[in-house]
Parts: sequence; structure tokens; C-alpha cells
Amino acid sequence: MASYSIGVLVGSARKGSINQKLANALSKLGGKDFEFRPIKIDDLPMFNQDLEEPAPASVERFRKDIRASDGLMFVTPEYNRSTTPLLLNAISWGSRPYGHNAFTGKPGMIAGASGGVIRTAAAQAHLRDILGVVDVRLIGQPEAYVHFTDDLLAADGTIADETQRTALKKKIDAFIDWVVLVTDGKKEKKAAA
Repeated sequence: MASYSIGVLVGSARKGSINQKLANALSKLGGKDFEFRPIKIDDLPMFNQDLEEPAPASVERFRKDIRASDGLMFVTPEYNRSTTPLLLNAISWGSRPYGHNAFTGKPGMIAGASGGVIRTAAAQAHLRDILGVVDVRLIGQPEAYVHFTDDLLAADGTIADETQRTALKKKIDAFIDWVVLVTDGKKEKKAAA
């Protein structure tokens, strides 16, 4: 049984999404002590403060999934030099209502893939700013801007390109170390209280 639960939020609901494929491949690099669980966001209604109380069932489920996660992995495409409306909508729901932010203090990481040469640098920079405001504690390095090519993944969904696999494994290892540090620190603080 896994010791740590990582919630995975992918900013694309498109069938065959390269970012969903990247999220699945990254999850396989995590090791046996880490369970990477997809968190569904494509069924959340468009954020509207009038719907906050009582929140729709999909929103309550989403917030519960965020709170149950020891860490969060965000995988984003780039739309118009930013992250996606789908992911922004989920962040809005998770951070509300005021005083009940489900993201508070969660260790996190960002990755993203694109077929273009700029990859997802602008989207990740914008997402980093947004997640800082909702108190997700992101690792800064190493970064993961993936140029998605047809030969990036093997038939089993693992990363076939050795250079990419090595770089992305370093990212996942740094994230895992961060999750353990933050999570165990919280446990020690509770025990001492």
C-alpha cells in the first residue's frame, strides 16, 4: 500500500490529450510508496459564487480529493500563453469559499507538454503565480517543459526517450522529496502540539 497520495490535475479533457499521456507517464516514475490519483475536473460547473453554498456534488467531491492528497501534480497545456480555462476553473472552486481553501499548504509541482518549440513555459509561469496565491507550495527546480513528439512514449505509456526520462525522473524525485518533507513536517508539528 502506498504511503503518500498524489493528486493529479490535468488541464485538458481532450480525448488523446498529450498532457494526459504525460501525466500518466510521470505517475509511473513515482515509485511504490506513492499513489498518483487522477482528480476529475471536467465535470465541475463554471465557477459562480452564487453556487458556493451549498456547493454542487462534483465540487464537494473535488475539494475532498484535494484535501485527501499529500501532494498535487499539475500538468498543463498552453492556451494563448496561459494555462487552460478548465484548470483555472478547478483552482477557483478549490480555493473557495473564502477561509476554506482546499489547496492551503499542499506541496506541488507543475509540468506540461506541447508539440511546439516554446513548449508550456508561459502557461507554467502563469500557473505558478496563481498557485502561489492559493498557497500551493511548489518546487521550483528542476523544471519540466516537455516537447511532445511521436517517439516520446513507448507503447506501454512509459517515457521512451532516455534523455527525457532521466530529466523527468529528476523532477519526480525532487517532487517526492518535497512531498515527504512537507507532509512529515506537518505530522511532526501536529504530534508536538
